[in-house]
Amino acid sequence: MKKIDIQTSATIFDSVSELSSEEQNLMNNAIEARKKAYAPYSKFKVGAALLLDNGKIILGNNQESAAYPSGMCAERVAIWKAGSDYPNMKVKKIAITAASTENLVNKPVGPCGACRQTLSEYEINQKEPIEIIFMGEIGQIVKTESLLSLLPFSFDSSYL
Repeated sequence: MKKIDIQTSATIFDSVSELSSEEQNLMNNAIEARKKAYAPYSKFKVGAALLLDNGKIILGNNQESAAYPSGMCAERVAIWKAGSDYPNMKVKKIAITAASTENLVNKPVGPCGACRQTLSEYEINQKEPIEIIFMGEIGQIVKTESLLSLLPFSFDSSYL
């Protein structure tokens, strides 16, 4: 038997104003996308903004259905739109923000497990890291240099 320690690192920012201007713009786009989310059942709105290597910003927000929970997360809406519209472009960064109409979301909200899996496949396939920047509605922002730092022991096509 062998025990290993898994470590990850993240940078914590106290406000959006501490981010680079490029990252502030990306987060502001995610906030605008969040405002347009369709979340009448969970009351939990999420917005995502991806920055492609051609400079394009792709937006996504969560979309729910009366057959709850058969909706779709903001991150997967955005990444699949990018893959569909710009299949040969690499994703440099993704900004994610979440808010609730029921209570104040004042701590960072990272991608769910399904979104981490989907984003990790894009990162692995493009052979370059995707920076992840996430926050709640207010409060601190977390930034990681790679999606895979959020998903140790990732599963990818090499196992198939």
